[in-house]
Amino acid sequence: MKGSMNKWVEILIGLVLLNLSIYAILASAGWGFWSFRSAAWAFLKGGFIWAVLFAGVLFVILGISDLKN
Repeated sequence: MKGSMNKWVEILIGLVLLNLSIYAILASAGWGFWSFRSAAWAFLKGGFIWAVLFAGVLFVILGISDLKN
């Protein structure tokens, strides 16, 4: 398909971005205000709560849908 990215290039770009973000989190531990570790941890904790909340809403909606059938 013309215009689509090669799957190996996509995987390579993804791995590079993951490695860069992990390095930034680990290297910035002693930077005080610019420490990405605490911000990343706070984001993950908040994201986990939202994921659980939306999973619960999804299961309730699926259950109501099954009751109709």
